Amino acid sequence: MPLDHFSNSSVDGVTTFKNRFWINTTFYDPGGPVFIFDSGEQNAAPLVPYYLQEYHGLSATMRLAKRYGGLAILWEHRYYGDSLPFPIDKNTAVEQWQFLTTEQALQDVVFFANSFSKNSSSFTKYIAINSVADTLDPQSLPVHPSVTPWVWLGGSYPGVRGALLRQRNPETIFAAWASSAPVHAQVDMWAYYAAAQRSLTVNCSADWVAVTSYVDNVLRGTNTTLIEDLKFDLLKAQLSGPGGNTSGADGLTKEQANKTSDVDVASILMDPLNFYQYYGFSASILPFCNLLETRNFTSNSAENGIISISGVDETFQAFLVALAELDYDSIPGSPDDPVADMSWMRQYCSEYGFYQRGNPDNPLSIETSFQSLELFQQQCNEAFSDHLASWPQVENINKYGGWDMRPSNIMFANGEFDPWRTMGLASIEPNSPQRKPSVVVPGCNVPSNATTFFGITYDNMVHVSDMRVLLVPDSNHTDFKTVGFYSPVSQAPFYTGLGLFQLALDEWLPCFAANSG
Repeated sequence: MPLDHFSNSSVDGVTTFKNRFWINTTFYDPGGPVFIFDSGEQNAAPLVPYYLQEYHGLSATMRLAKRYGGLAILWEHRYYGDSLPFPIDKNTAVEQWQFLTTEQALQDVVFFANSFSKNSSSFTKYIAINSVADTLDPQSLPVHPSVTPWVWLGGSYPGVRGALLRQRNPETIFAAWASSAPVHAQVDMWAYYAAAQRSLTVNCSADWVAVTSYVDNVLRGTNTTLIEDLKFDLLKAQLSGPGGNTSGADGLTKEQANKTSDVDVASILMDPLNFYQYYGFSASILPFCNLLETRNFTSNSAENGIISISGVDETFQAFLVALAELDYDSIPGSPDDPVADMSWMRQYCSEYGFYQRGNPDNPLSIETSFQSLELFQQQCNEAFSDHLASWPQVENINKYGGWDMRPSNIMFANGEFDPWRTMGLASIEPNSPQRKPSVVVPGCNVPSNATTFFGITYDNMVHVSDMRVLLVPDSNHTDFKTVGFYSPVSQAPFYTGLGLFQLALDEWLPCFAANSG
């Protein structure tokens, strides 16, 4: 892959790098479509058995390949996994980071698609000579986008990429299924937690707001004894476990607690939301709210919260107990990938923003006011001491339309309570155009209009719940970070989304054949 598609630049003599991809030809019939699934901001290798081989369930990519006689591809993004032009760590140089941009990464896909053959006769001859599948030269496949429709599947950031590619390169990407795609880049993403707050029960929301306001006010105050006690109490609750087990906090001292920054301490209040994006309210936040509102199941809940009958001190104490009792440690998780973490940070610091702070205009926010735009920008500046602009250059993304994009041949799927829906076409935020999804399949190459778009919003669901369905659990499925892009709480979105997209492809694919003919 060219390091630089636009200026043919090089760094330390590097002009190209190896970009990983995987292909499954099980269902491929010459002339069939290409279904390319994008792994996005992560190492793609762990996804191979689940998305190209359908271990323990079904994937949308392989179901579509089977239905339409298609070729299935899993694509790895530059600067992730093994698709690295340079080693990625804290010592990665300014000159090396400059090639991790949206435009370079989108052009990678165009370059890749155009590397395939247009000649079906050469492929037939090759297969006749080489009967062993492992010897197949992928570039011999006659799937150049000028003769074969390329259909993109992606969720979250990969969903954004699919939408941008369809807008930018319709001659390459013929159609796309963009799930939970935040196509509108925005520096200030206070709406992230607003979406979660909308799913809370009235009493839990009231108490959470009250505790957040109390903690922020204490930390901004002048009572040093109260500040020290509050920091110690929150850190102790975070380190403790169910059943009153405080052994995890045995080594904690008030002196240590007092040295912890205000923002780190106040952010503990957001711990119950760590898994919300994937599991939703019922599976991730409701257990916490039940502990809070019943004071660890020692009393009945109050309709308007503890704050309505007992005041903020008792509410805060109940919140501490709920934090300690909720056993988040029992949810296994792989260590974060330092390469992916660093590369994605570079991307959001430079182009996407998505700084997730509380709404500064809402005194009833559940997120601490210590999470500020300036804090996020400071973290970016400290991580990348180079030519980063003063703020992320979101116009690099939004030039393709953002909330107002009107693409053809794309299905946009969202979860009702997905925090990333706020930056997607289905956003209901006050500063968005508040367009509505329609399940009516539009004609081939017919753009959407200003008020609606083709797609669906799944009731009560959250982030990317439809790219795969789990049928037989395995050990990896206890960790959503390993396999991702599916709902651990419902199978319905997969079948619903797949069915609707198949109806769309039944309408659109004949159009490609007619136009190419």
